[in-house]
Amino acid sequence: MPDAEFRSYYGRPILKRPTWKVPDVPGYLFLGGTAGASATMAVFADLTTRPELAGVGRRVAAGGALASVAALVHDLGRPGRFLNMLRVFKPTSPLSVGSWIIGPFSALATASAVAELTGRFPRLGRLAGLGSGVLGPAMCTYTAVLLADTAVPAWHEAYPELPVVFGGSALACGAGAALCVPGVDHRPPTRMGLLGAGMEIAALRRIEQRLGLVGEPYVRGRPGRLLKLSEALTAAGAGLSLLGRRSPVAPALAGTAYLAAGLCTRFGVFEAGIASAEDPRYVVLPQRQRDEARP
Repeated sequence: MPDAEFRSYYGRPILKRPTWKVPDVPGYLFLGGTAGASATMAVFADLTTRPELAGVGRRVAAGGALASVAALVHDLGRPGRFLNMLRVFKPTSPLSVGSWIIGPFSALATASAVAELTGRFPRLGRLAGLGSGVLGPAMCTYTAVLLADTAVPAWHEAYPELPVVFGGSALACGAGAALCVPGVDHRPPTRMGLLGAGMEIAALRRIEQRLGLVGEPYVRGRPGRLLKLSEALTAAGAGLSLLGRRSPVAPALAGTAYLAAGLCTRFGVFEAGIASAEDPRYVVLPQRQRDEARP
């Protein structure tokens, strides 16, 4: 098919490039997911009488949540814009719902960590930790829904798989943060990391196979290189985590690999979306294919 059939007027992009800043937004995606998975891990660790692991999960959840809010506010330009998003709750708006997830989650996770560190109000701290753990899965995945709700082809067309990619990556990152801390029971985060790694890799492969032309940005150029690196780091993290009992440094190396993979995943997915918005092919050709397929 000749280029003229899918190029826009004077070759300019059809979609406006998303104005979200780098590294603010990819960092926000990474930190929020890690915080959400860590909060949920802390709840299960508390229920299974693993206080050291629960404490690690609470601290990572609080730190990640506060850092993610800081990255979001920096992208928005001033704190007032974030607070304005909390003025109204609209169930039909992923942005509104997301704001009402990250706000309460950050407050609950911080309260839980402060109670754990100071030893004051332990019951309230555990209750706050339970609340943040309940919100943890939504914290891990709502950003994927937010991206898929845009008109950006590589994000919009991957709406069934992106929450699985982000959820799996968040599980691996939460596990990675715990594996980096010596002196805690590494068995639960090892299992959690393996589950997350499998989810993420399987969902990314599904995107590549199902999306066809629109999936090209996930495998080409800088986004493709980042996602290939993420897959390699995730596999390395999974393998190293299984060596934890044989090597004292293997858990820390596994955790570092998982966290690095999570960063690569968020930056790779973000840049794949930007690439698909800037190239008219990914907007025009899928629309024509759908029109031709109609009876």
